[in-house]
Amino acid sequence: MADPIPSITLPPSEDLLQEEIWLQQALHQWLDHQFIPEAVNQEIATRAAKVYVRQRMEGENDLGGIVIAIVMEMKSFDFSESFFGEFPVANAVSELLMDRMGIQPCCDW
Repeated sequence: MADPIPSITLPPSEDLLQEEIWLQQALHQWLDHQFIPEAVNQEIATRAAKVYVRQRMEGENDLGGIVIAIVMEMKSFDFSESFFGEFPVANAVSELLMDRMGIQPCCDW
């Protein structure tokens, strides 16, 4: 049986507003580069960044918990004008945060 994936705890935030701005910009750029730039990408990135900040304000520091919260909250977002859905968005947030912490999000398969 494979070993469980260890949880990743985010470091304490020194400035949530700066983190929100960074995440919103990084996710928007990621979304635009995956397919084609779309106006809805800005809305997606803004909404996901706000969920991230709210989770951090509520004391959530576990990356897995934040990913689940983003998936749950983005379910109500209208992705009909986008190539994306709540799971790719939440996974992208996770990868962006891990990359920022210097953690490679790739596994040996």
